[in-house]
Amino acid sequence: MPLLAAASAPPTVEVSITGLRNAKGQVLVCLTTNPKAFPDCSKDKASVRMAVKAVDAGDFIVHAPADGTYAIAVVHDENGNNRMDMALFLPKEGFGFSRNPAIRMGPPKFKAASFAVAGEVRQTIRMKYML
Repeated sequence: MPLLAAASAPPTVEVSITGLRNAKGQVLVCLTTNPKAFPDCSKDKASVRMAVKAVDAGDFIVHAPADGTYAIAVVHDENGNNRMDMALFLPKEGFGFSRNPAIRMGPPKFKAASFAVAGEVRQTIRMKYML
């Protein structure tokens, strides 16, 4: 009897975070297919959200629910309060996006950070710090 497990395995995204300024706290990860919920996954119940210890953020796996077009947003939550801290209008903590789009005024659009997920794919995300 043939094994079907390999064919039905969920797609995975291997993520590497580069440029963390320290190993404090955690990295909050958001994987979504919903352009309206990017980069804030709290508006998307179908999104995949997880926290990875900053010391382990060099390489980790995110399991996507199905094949599709996704975008990833990450925040270096240095103080572990599960949100991005702001100073006036600038983030006090680091952030990054899949495909590392240019950051101008505000976060990038979903299209600039989106990529196809089917089977196993890899994304290297470079952290940015404003302050």
